[in-house]
Amino acid sequence: MFDIKKENNTFYVGEPNNKDAEISYVPTGKDKIIVDHTFVSDSLRGQGVGEALVKKIVEFAREEGKMVIPLCPFAKNQIERNEEYHDILIK
Repeated sequence: MFDIKKENNTFYVGEPNNKDAEISYVPTGKDKIIVDHTFVSDSLRGQGVGEALVKKIVEFAREEGKMVIPLCPFAKNQIERNEEYHDILIK
């Protein structure tokens, strides 16, 4: 669907110097990440890119054995609304 790439605590769509969408996180402690920012360009809005990025960060957290503190309002809303993501959520 979307080609989601990873670099330096960020998952993104687009090119490294020209990201069309991204979600970023900050590692905190050895078992938590803080999701602090989500961005989707106007050209990709309404196509499910933001949701795909949240899903990718949830999968990443599970693979790494991390819990998620979603400070970004968009990510927080997506994770709280989707019960299958609650296993990685710190409330």
